[in-house]
Amino acid sequence: AARMAAPTREERTACWGARDEFWQCLDSHGDDAAQCEKLRRAFESRCPQQWVKHFDKRRDFLKYKKKLETEGYIPPEAARKS
Repeated sequence: AARMAAPTREERTACWGARDEFWQCLDSHGDDAAQCEKLRRAFESRCPQQWVKHFDKRRDFLKYKKKLETEGYIPPEAARKS
C-alpha cells in the first residue's frame, strides 16, 4: 500500500469541511445515513481512511456522551432488556 503523505492544510480543511457537512446532515436527519450518502462519499474521498475511522469513532463517542447527559447513565443490563 502506498504510504499516506501527511495531508496539506488545504486537504485538512477540505476533509474537516466534508466531515462537518456530513455530521450536520446526520444531525438534521436523526442519524439516517441513507439521507446523507452523497456527503458520506465526499467525506470519505476527501479524508484519509484513518481519519474517517477516527471521526466515525469520535462521532459515536460524542453521541454517547450527549445521550448520557440527556438521559443519564443506563447500565448495560437495563439496555439489553428493552
